[in-house]
Amino acid sequence: MTGRTALVTGSSDGLGLAMGKGLAAAGFDVVLHGLASPDEGQQACDGLMHAHGVQVRYVRADLSTPEGVEALIASAGQVDVLVNNAVIRHFAPLEDFPLARWDQAVAVNVTAAFLAIQRVLPGMRERQWGRIFNLSSAYGSRAIANRVDYVTTKTALLGLTRAVAVETQGQGITCNAVCPGSVLTPNIESRLTALMVEKQLDRQAATMEFLQGKQATGRFIEASHVADLIVYLCSESAASITGATLPVDDGWMAG
Repeated sequence: MTGRTALVTGSSDGLGLAMGKGLAAAGFDVVLHGLASPDEGQQACDGLMHAHGVQVRYVRADLSTPEGVEALIASAGQVDVLVNNAVIRHFAPLEDFPLARWDQAVAVNVTAAFLAIQRVLPGMRERQWGRIFNLSSAYGSRAIANRVDYVTTKTALLGLTRAVAVETQGQGITCNAVCPGSVLTPNIESRLTALMVEKQLDRQAATMEFLQGKQATGRFIEASHVADLIVYLCSESAASITGATLPVDDGWMAG
């Protein structure tokens, strides 16, 4: 993977950063992205560079606007691997869901991915090699109350993935959707903590309640395992895997 660059959106922490770490360990130069301060982003970069001896940069950009996406891609330079991971979410019943929140979710979760693919595709075609990943979710195939923006946009990414895969067949480029179950990200950690306080539960009991109806194993998905899948899909062994929906969910979608 030496000499190739991977851009991971929404990667200043959590699952995105874990994927950045996995790609750096595989030899990719990495561009991290987020809304964290430049100092916070640089700390993450320094850790990856020190551990893996690759080039790592951080770009702060707001992906809710086309201009923000353009700025990110321009700053990233050559992109051989694009991981569309940036996401926002809001919790509210359908009838109370604010239109502004809906528009923001569509912009960040779907439109930004579409625009980023548009911008990096010409370079991938010129080099006859590229890997595109859209981070969907188990909720791309399932629904849950009070999360209409998340369910809708994660489902839309599956269609985007298939469309891109069809248009890049035979060009050395693959596009796949990776669908994690519940990964213990900072966002979920805060929700788990709130559940522990609200219901006076210990961590194990809160975890079991949080995952009820999701992962029957009663455990969170390891972010590093999702990263390992991304790295494998970048290999030549995975060159014929494209347009796929790949769950990492302890059998949640099979149930």
